[in-house]
Amino acid sequence: MTDTRRRVKVYTLSEDRQWDDRGTGHVSSGYVERLKGMSLLVRAESAGSLLLESKINPNTAHQKQQDTLIVWSEAENYDLALSFQEKVGCDEVWEKICQVQGKDPSVDITQDLVDESEEERCDDMSSPGLELPSCELSRLEEIAELVASSLPSPLRREKLALALENEGYIKKVLELFHVCEDLENTEGLHHLCEIIKGIFLLNRTALFEVMFSEECIMDVIGCLEYDPALSQPRKHREFLTKTAKFKEVIPISDPELEQKNPSDIQSSVYTRHGSTYPFSL
Repeated sequence: MTDTRRRVKVYTLSEDRQWDDRGTGHVSSGYVERLKGMSLLVRAESAGSLLLESKINPNTAHQKQQDTLIVWSEAENYDLALSFQEKVGCDEVWEKICQVQGKDPSVDITQDLVDESEEERCDDMSSPGLELPSCELSRLEEIAELVASSLPSPLRREKLALALENEGYIKKVLELFHVCEDLENTEGLHHLCEIIKGIFLLNRTALFEVMFSEECIMDVIGCLEYDPALSQPRKHREFLTKTAKFKEVIPISDPELEQKNPSDIQSSVYTRHGSTYPFSL
């Protein structure tokens, strides 16, 4: 039986800030003589060819996201991501990275992801909050770029999350989703998909509460149907409303949960587990 714990997809970040799929394989770690150090290796599951050979450098910033994703930068403008099929595999590889770097595996980031001096970091922390563009069709690309550019920096991620919370921005974005669908504005729908994916990666409970609310959940799923990496939109909403069936495996004792529409709970789980990277929706 194939060991799925170490099954991953390899992604690289393109110049236009899109994650490009480089293939599926199995990841391992070991000493590579040519690189003079412990390295991560991914071999393609079909041909066995080497998809990735990356030395675990002591000063390279790695970040674990969404329980099944490890992201890092090997050089300027060259970002990599491993997306694991199973959480246990991600945890194992994360522990290996932290062991090599002498870091605590319970912390989801091994270094500051941005190479800043202490003075620059202090300046950034004391600077005003992030200013979001007005939520208009003509500025969707700008919004998508702002979200993507904020993800590598912990400080900018925090400022972006706070701005999104304070301005009720998610609901404004979802209003544009309806406009774009009515106008069949494919480019706008692609930008909306990237915006929603980026917001998921902020991993902020307050934002999840808005996105998974009864009012917003189906619109969030609708945005994720329009992944620019796909030739045709997916039909997630149709699947959830017409095909998927809710089955109560464990009795629900929480009165608040009992009052929720089962399809809303199911939609939240469906979205949360595969909204951003591989092995996904």
